[in-house]
Amino acid sequence: MIYGALEDFLQTGKPILAKGPVALIFAEDEVEIGTTLRHHLNCGFTSVVALMPDAFDVPSDVEDLIHRVPYDCTSADAVITAVNRIIAAATPGCWLYYCYNGEYLFYPFCETRTVNEMLAFHTEERRDAMLTYVIDIYAGDLDAHPSAVSIEDACLDKSGYYAQGRSDPETGHPRDRQLDFFGGIRWRHEEHIPEASRKIDRIALFRVKKGLQLQDDHTFNDQEYNTYACPWHHNLTAAICSFRAAKALKRNPGSTFDIKSFKWHNSAPFEWHSRQLLDLGLMEPGQWF
Repeated sequence: MIYGALEDFLQTGKPILAKGPVALIFAEDEVEIGTTLRHHLNCGFTSVVALMPDAFDVPSDVEDLIHRVPYDCTSADAVITAVNRIIAAATPGCWLYYCYNGEYLFYPFCETRTVNEMLAFHTEERRDAMLTYVIDIYAGDLDAHPSAVSIEDACLDKSGYYAQGRSDPETGHPRDRQLDFFGGIRWRHEEHIPEASRKIDRIALFRVKKGLQLQDDHTFNDQEYNTYACPWHHNLTAAICSFRAAKALKRNPGSTFDIKSFKWHNSAPFEWHSRQLLDLGLMEPGQWF
């Protein structure tokens, strides 16, 4: 279905936002729009909403399966603003997910289980949000793929990830069960990455509630939503495998000539399978087997 504008979707699309899970895909450019939409349709989201300019093409095999909303995602606060407006319009309890084009959600056992099954279990554990790690993927051969994007030649870092304690800015004390995570090419090429964009943690899956707001650093105004687990045991986490950082570093004139290759001794071919991410410790199955 095609909507006239975001305001139109917020009014007439309310039935879509009643329960979910709903995937919100923000297209910043035309890179891998088709593969991104197909991937999230295959995850089993109840609805996939593509927010993108009218000029962007959507492959014919998916255009009837998605909800298309005209939207310009290029300004600094465009995505945060849209997510918060959708939160305000959605029914409390509805599960939402958001990502950008060229990003792909993986969760434990996603090859055989739907995202709805996973979130049903997560809800039973009294969790209203899920931590996702944004794992940088990049083309192994930049001569063959100068945009740094290649589905067939994608690589990822198999090590080099770390976490730091997250302090409450008012008290200076560490926040309970909250960490800032770093790694990937955002860490290896941090001199080209603004400090605010270096973290790789994102609360990308969350349950709507009254008054909830997404903040500029991809955390929420409810601190429990920003935790990686409940107080009693480890919970599920997921990964978003993303070409976004590599694409930006090769597109930016200030960094493109400094980077001849993203590969290093800890690069590995990306297998497009949850088992690889579980084996590398890049997501957590928790109590879900």
